[in-house]
Order: sequence, then C-alpha cells, then structure tokens
Amino acid sequence: MNFFATVGRFTLEALAALGRLAIFAANSVRHVLQPPFFLKNIGQQMMVIGYYSLPVVGLTALFTGAALAQQIYVGSERFNAESTMAAVVVIAIVRELGPVLGGLMVAGRVSSAMAAEIGTMRVTEQIDALVTLSTDPYKYLVVPRLLAGLVTLPLLVIVANTIGVFGGFLVATQRLGFNPGNYLVATMNFLETTDIVSSLVKAGVFGLIISLMGCYHGYHSSGGAQGVGRATTNAVVSAFILILLANLIITITVFQS
Repeated sequence: MNFFATVGRFTLEALAALGRLAIFAANSVRHVLQPPFFLKNIGQQMMVIGYYSLPVVGLTALFTGAALAQQIYVGSERFNAESTMAAVVVIAIVRELGPVLGGLMVAGRVSSAMAAEIGTMRVTEQIDALVTLSTDPYKYLVVPRLLAGLVTLPLLVIVANTIGVFGGFLVATQRLGFNPGNYLVATMNFLETTDIVSSLVKAGVFGLIISLMGCYHGYHSSGGAQGVGRATTNAVVSAFILILLANLIITITVFQS
C-alpha cells in the first residue's frame, strides 16, 4: 500500500502544481489584455531578453550551422548527394535548430534571471510592498516580461536562422569547395514560406514559455535563499522541457503531411 500511496501523493502534487500554473497563466494573459501598461518596464525587459542575448544566440547559431554543414556533407558524400547539402542545411536550421537552440539558450540565460529576481522580491516581501502601494504585481512584474518575450524571441530567431545559414555557407564555400552563387541559389530555392512562418510561430511560443516559467517559479518561491535557488533551477528545467514539447507539437501540426 505504501507504493500506491506514494504514486497517489505524487499524482496529486503534480495536478496541484499544474493547476497553479494554469491559474497563473490565465491571470497573466488577462492582465496582458487590459491596461495600464508599464512601457518603461517592457522596454527594459526587451533589452534584457533580446539585445543582451544576441551574442550567445549568434555564436550558437554560427557554430551549429558550420558543424551541421560539415556533417551533412560527410553523410551525403556516401550516396553521391553532396548537391543536396544546401537544402538540408537551410531546412534544418530554419525549421528546427534555429528556434529550438535559440529558445534553449535564451531560456538558460533569461528564465533563471527572472526567477531569481522575482523570487528575491517575494522572499524579501517586496511584492507585498507593491500590493500595499496599490500596484498590481502582475502588471508591474509579469506582463512586461511576457510581452518582451513574445516580441523579442522571433527577432532573435530571425538573427539565429540567418547566422546559422551563413555558418553553413562559410564551411561549404571555404572548406568544401562549393560555388558561392550556386549554394545561395539552392538555399533560396528550397526555403519556403511555411518554413519561415513555422519558425516564427515557434519562437513566439518559446518566448511566452520562457517568460512564464521564470515569472511563475519566482512568484511562487518561498523559503529564503534556498527557495530562490530551487525556483531558479525549476524555471530553467521546466522551460527546457516545455520548449521541446511545444516544438514537437508545432512540428507535427504544421508538417504532418
């Protein structure tokens, strides 16, 4: 009976956590759709999430695109299909690697920072002080981060896709002997509007997930410094898992044929 009690306890705790997350997400979306808006906070969060994440996202995309081109060339060489390398590189980066790796890198950098910042405000009673001053914590803390994540992640993914394709172009032309003009023509011929749209949709969803997980775990943290540490870890782990799950769902939905 101890086994069933443990399973039941874990199930109830998981359902309770899912319910708290659903309520928090619903409240956050409701406040996003209602004024007033703290434009200064939104601008600050766009700088933190977007501009300051450019170096890590750009380097990740560049190295990934270069390594991907090398690996695809080695694999396609076995079947005398080297000419398909440009098409495979651009499709892989735009559909999957650009948004997913960009989202994961931003999640590791931003979700932890959000959880730590809001969690510290929670344990030091700064959020209670906002309520005392008639300032809605959702409006002041959560909404700017959600809007900033929704707007900046697609922009970051556009940059990541461009740099990733450029990394593959560099390896193909400088190391593998491809003609630059032919490579660019093949890249443009195989890139479709659906690929770009799905990449941007994924980026927007990932941005919401990153901001939501960081705000949720920070907002509900407790237990002093150790609680803030747990909130930071949980924010990053949950953001990673939800990004990969959302990517699978969107990919199956868009490219099911």
